[in-house]
Amino acid sequence: MSQSRYEQRGVSASKSEVHEAIAHLDKGLFPQAFCKILPDYAANDPEFCNIMHADTAGTKTSLAYLYWRETGDLSVWKGIAQDAIVMNIDDMACAGCVNQIVLSSTIGRNKSIIPGEVIKEIIQGTQSFTDEMAQQGVQLILAGGETADVGDIVRTIDVGITAFGRIPRSQVVRNDISEGDIIIGLASYGQSTYEAAYNGGMGSNGLTSARHDVLVNQYAGFYPESFDDSIDSDLVYSGSKSLTDKIEIPGIGEIEIGKLILSPTRTYIPIIKVILDRYFDRVSGLIHCTGGAQTKVMKFVENKRIIKNNLFDPPPLFQLIEHESGTPRKEMYQVFNMGHRLEIYCDKKIAEDVIAIASNFRIGARVIGEVQNSASNELVIKDEKGTYVYGSNDQL
Repeated sequence: MSQSRYEQRGVSASKSEVHEAIAHLDKGLFPQAFCKILPDYAANDPEFCNIMHADTAGTKTSLAYLYWRETGDLSVWKGIAQDAIVMNIDDMACAGCVNQIVLSSTIGRNKSIIPGEVIKEIIQGTQSFTDEMAQQGVQLILAGGETADVGDIVRTIDVGITAFGRIPRSQVVRNDISEGDIIIGLASYGQSTYEAAYNGGMGSNGLTSARHDVLVNQYAGFYPESFDDSIDSDLVYSGSKSLTDKIEIPGIGEIEIGKLILSPTRTYIPIIKVILDRYFDRVSGLIHCTGGAQTKVMKFVENKRIIKNNLFDPPPLFQLIEHESGTPRKEMYQVFNMGHRLEIYCDKKIAEDVIAIASNFRIGARVIGEVQNSASNELVIKDEKGTYVYGSNDQL
């Protein structure tokens, strides 16, 4: 198979080389869980377990850098703090850890172009987000961190979080996804009760493609530090839009494209907490559609056919990316969440209640598909443009 545009830019949705490198490592107490589950090294209690997770805001920081340099708007850096946190805590929530999570940050910057005021915004953004989650009944504890000046290896800035949680083993979501389960998707776009503005739905995956496919080439000359100069020049800022160009969002109005793509990654942890409190025994699995996007579930099932045939219509942001890039729809589903970033695999009898819980937070939810047994893993996505089939090895 020829390389996708995503791979040609030096990134991978599935991180196949990473997964190959760790294939023979111990997978923890519950191998199918969304995060590695460890024995309770913290207190040596056989009834408990530990979860430690690390992730970053990815190349979204490069887009924030562009927007800040172009507009002088420092506020986008607060969103970057949220991106890095949510990429950790929502993964952990999919394993059943939804409260009392300890966070530590690691920021690497090129000091010559990233001043202290940016670091201040990120740190304040971290505090603001934890304060908001406290109001939602989710306790996030800040344990400090490290900020390093590493201009020799970081072009602009990298923002990462390491998170730690401790929960009873009986509360672990083990991803025992079974035939007959239905799949409920929770929208990645819109404005929830705990968000201050409309969210375009981007999350923190696919930003390398989104940035280069949508934005005009003039940014390559203005900000060469914002991209990898080993990428084919035809793939560098190859779109037609400026950061401050606006796009019409139905029912909302016009939003700048830069701000739309930079929408802070939505957390689902307040919703997951309510759902697990009420229906833990009837939830088979939780999948956070991050790296690999709509194919992510393939890493957490065995001999299953996952059918997604009632997806949300792609929201305006993903329509824009698809139009600007000309990327085939099959690849779009492998790189971008395309409208929902959380999947709940559960008993169909609770579907109506789960959808109502999401609605209480003003987040769209719907039954998007079902699970069948199969001789091998297979994912089938059907939408208005066609049918796309993915096998066990058919990921980017």
